Amino acid sequence: MNSQPVALDTLKLIPLLKRGPAEHKGNAGKVVLIGGAPGMAGALILAGNACLHLGAGWTILEILDPASARADVSQPELMIRLATLNIQEALVTTRPDVIAIGPGLGKSELASCCLRSALAHPNIRLVIDADALNLISESSELLEQLQTRNKQFPNSTVVTPHPGEAAKLLNSTTEKVQSDRVTAIRQLVDLTQSIVVLKGQHTLIASPQNSPVQCLAGNPGMGTGGMGDVLTGSIAAIAGQGVRHQLDLWQATGIAVELHASAADNLVSQGVGPIGLTPSETVLEMRAMLNKLL
Repeated sequence: MNSQPVALDTLKLIPLLKRGPAEHKGNAGKVVLIGGAPGMAGALILAGNACLHLGAGWTILEILDPASARADVSQPELMIRLATLNIQEALVTTRPDVIAIGPGLGKSELASCCLRSALAHPNIRLVIDADALNLISESSELLEQLQTRNKQFPNSTVVTPHPGEAAKLLNSTTEKVQSDRVTAIRQLVDLTQSIVVLKGQHTLIASPQNSPVQCLAGNPGMGTGGMGDVLTGSIAAIAGQGVRHQLDLWQATGIAVELHASAADNLVSQGVGPIGLTPSETVLEMRAMLNKLL
């Protein structure tokens, strides 16, 4: 492996997402996003909003907060359901192309049940973020389940830690992760056997089959709550479309990471931020860029 990661260059793949005249929502993928515990429902709504605007055919939210499990009048396109301990049955019935779990998930018994069910769901693309990663870092059983899944279904799981979550997974410190991010991401790949997105300045992506690459786009305005949730929803949306548009999960992840950072840079160049740049604004800029690049 090269010591210096090469630059991420995946936006050129976006034309593969171009839709034919007769395509329908089934061609664009069915995505289930799981999270949104009480007090954290907004994280899942943000992820769902990104998934919807980045082109998923269906965006279904399994939300853990009973008070939030209702139709969103501002986004009626989101299919919102209350997650229960019968989540595995709900996933089997739904038959998703992609599951994303973690935004606002919390660490309750129900959260752990949802994560076990997502890890057990066979042969689909899986995105793991936020508290789902914290649960894995605290449970050898969940870590082993993740590793086993990747042996059975290689190249079908992506984990998206920020430096703090990475440190927990590696039983290390945030400072140590940040001091040598390339070594850290290689350790995360070895540990999880997943595609890994190590977020932060010059976000890194690596996998068991791919050496680290780094995203050169992005700016400090992205350091605000909800940006990671938007990235999770974006990866899920592009991965869902990629199922029937010749994009594997590695390529879909790269597109989402680069599009996310580039959209934030575009907004700053237009005078929107960096201070006060919001995840919701970034989603709309990502959609505009995506359609221009088709």
